[in-house]
Parts: sequence; structure tokens; C-alpha cells
Amino acid sequence: MISKELEDTLWGAIEIFKKPSFINDDPIQIPHSFTNPRDIELSGFFTAIISWGQRKTIIKSAKQMMEFMDYSPYDFIINSSIHEKRYLSNFKHRTFNGEDFIFLINRLQNLLVEYGTLENIFFLKISKSTNKLSIEQALVNFRKLIFSEGETRTKKHIASPLKNSACKRLNMFLRWMIRNDQVDFGIWNAIPTSELLMPLDIHVINSTKRLEILPNLKSNWMGCQALTQVFKEIHPEDPVIFDFALFGLGVEKQGYNGL
Repeated sequence: MISKELEDTLWGAIEIFKKPSFINDDPIQIPHSFTNPRDIELSGFFTAIISWGQRKTIIKSAKQMMEFMDYSPYDFIINSSIHEKRYLSNFKHRTFNGEDFIFLINRLQNLLVEYGTLENIFFLKISKSTNKLSIEQALVNFRKLIFSEGETRTKKHIASPLKNSACKRLNMFLRWMIRNDQVDFGIWNAIPTSELLMPLDIHVINSTKRLEILPNLKSNWMGCQALTQVFKEIHPEDPVIFDFALFGLGVEKQGYNGL
């Protein structure tokens, strides 16, 4: 249970940090450099997938990814030849390398032909089969579609709730696509903001513990659900808005810009 005093502090932090200026130092600036929704979702996905480490390094690597894709990610993914893709082998961000980059380009090329958009890849299949959508189902379904052709080293870069991962990077990406304000895009409509889950990066976890919201919070799927539930009780229609408060307070406290 969050006290009224702490709730007021968190709302105040949201007012401070959830501004267009947030974009300037955050990896979300990469999809903000595009206007076509197909480019926004795909540039956002690749940026999110490599979002661990220093934010400056993430942004630098994501810009390099866009350069490799001729600053037209959708067109490149749909139309690039084997010859054009081979240059991607030179890419590297921490443990994500050119082999992973090429694998995801190839899989998305096939899936986009079938599903049309990245949003459909996440949500269309479960929508047709169950008529009930959830983030957990979407993440499980997405990973299953991506790796339906067998084992690959790239599996370690796409998290799954079934492995009790917090799925931080994918939850962050979904926040970007589904929430709609001056920071997030709101270009996906398959699922409401009320169903989003908190991205548990290190700053969010540290702030949660320091503020004694969930002192024993673990970076796993159960922890992700537990923290989201705390904020659903305060703001059920958009619990993930508190990501801005916890992340911003965490960065401010630590005095550096890592994720």
C-alpha cells in the first residue's frame, strides 16, 4: 500500500520527467526520428532489443543499426537481398552481434509478409484464437513465432515470461508503442494501456526498493506483475505511467545514464 505522501511524490516526479525533453537522452529518440508507423515500430523494436548498458552506447548502436538499414527499416526488412544483409554481420552491441541482427531481419521479413505489421505479429494470432489479449500471451506468442524454425543463439535476446524473465526490454517497447503522450507513440491499438506491465530496469528496481514500495522486489516475471499491480491500484487505466517516476528518480539518485 502506497501512502498518500509517496503517491504525491511519484506524481510530482512524473510531471518532472515525462516531458518531450526526456526523449533527448533516451533510446526512444531512435523511433522518434521516423514518421511512418512501420518504421517507428521496427526501429523501436531493434532499439529496445539492444537496450542494456549505458544509454549513450545504446543510442550509438541503434543509430548504427538504422544506418545499416539505410534509415528505412521497414523497406529494408521487406526488400533487402542476401547480398545487402551480409553487411549486417559487422554489427555488434555487447553480446548481440551481426548473426543475431541477420536472423531477426530474416524472420521479420517472412512474418511481415504473412502478418503485415509488427503489431499483428504480437497480437493477431492470439486475437483470432482466443479473443482475449494479454501481454503475457503476446510475449509468449511472439517468441514462439520468431523461433518457430528451431534453435539459434538469438533466443537469449528475446525474453519469455515462461522462463520467469521480467522481459524488461519487450515491456519497454510495448510501452513505447501503446501509451500515447508526448513521449510514447500510441500507434498500437490491439491492447489498452491498462494491460501494460512495468519494465523492470535497474533504476526502477532500485527506486522501488529505496522508496520501500516493494522492498524485496525481484527482477523476474512475478516481480514485474507485482509492481504493476501496485500501480494498478492507484491508476488502473495506465499503471505504467509510473515508469517515468521510478526510472527518473533512479537515474537522478545514481547520477549516471545506464539502463
